Amino acid sequence: MKIIAVIPARYASTRFPAKLMQDLGGKTVITRTYEAAVNTRLFDDVFVVTDSILIYDNIISIGGKAIMSSKEHESGSDRIAEAVEKLDVDIVINVQGDEPFINAKPLSKLIDVFRNDFDSKVDLASLMREISNEDEINNPNNVKVVVDQSGFALYFSRSVIPYPREKNVGVRYFQHIGIYAFRKAALMDFYRLPMKTLEASEKLEQLRYLEFGKRIKMVETSEVSIGIDTPEDLEKARKMI
Repeated sequence: MKIIAVIPARYASTRFPAKLMQDLGGKTVITRTYEAAVNTRLFDDVFVVTDSILIYDNIISIGGKAIMSSKEHESGSDRIAEAVEKLDVDIVINVQGDEPFINAKPLSKLIDVFRNDFDSKVDLASLMREISNEDEINNPNNVKVVVDQSGFALYFSRSVIPYPREKNVGVRYFQHIGIYAFRKAALMDFYRLPMKTLEASEKLEQLRYLEFGKRIKMVETSEVSIGIDTPEDLEKARKMI
């Protein structure tokens, strides 16, 4: 089973333009992320896929592997699918380009899902963490997920799910962490399928997979990666470096 990591790397960013090319301890953010992914030693190969010649040249200059995206895409899955369409791989792990402090442990858990999926029942695997703070639960920027008894996703939403009509039944709330492991076949299906109403309403690409019957195995983790979304995050990262 061939397993690769793909790092989508857009140059533009609404909250922090060009953040992936910012200096982080003498290297760019995207270089740090790429090297961290390689250093996990979990993958047969690591690629950066980007719409920016600056990012492409940066990765090539350090001896890395980069792929130019030739199209505009509405989602990370679409961008990754275009990049891997002609690659001979089985499992594709989506690593976020703005997370230079990659934690190998949860990524290893995602890979184990497929290594133990002897009947090929899993199309995707992703991560979730328990949240209990009411503000976190109600925040629409925190995507929530509910799962069945086998840990497969039933639905994702920006709303509170399940709704707490009865508060004393021991419901646990989970935030979806947007790191995915895909079977290549499921990823290519996504690439060719149209956006439907649930995805369009919530603006959550994972709902397209559910609407078309794909099975998403959720893995609980307490490990939270550190992302760089703002200039303030970058300053914190520089102190860590």
